[in-house]
Amino acid sequence: MRIELDRNRCEGHAMCEAVAPEFFSVDDEGELTVKAEEVPEPDKAAVHAAVLSCPVNALKLLSR
Repeated sequence: MRIELDRNRCEGHAMCEAVAPEFFSVDDEGELTVKAEEVPEPDKAAVHAAVLSCPVNALKLLSR
């Protein structure tokens, strides 16, 4: 699976970072960085929860 970020929608709430900090990081300006776009099988549940936590739906989890 792969993480897709819509930068135009992201408002830097950092909910994703709170749920899965291994994959998401929000800097002091509210800019989100996806640390790893590819999601290993053991991390799918945490990343899925992080994607669902986004209040503006800026994240998607896509199948490869």
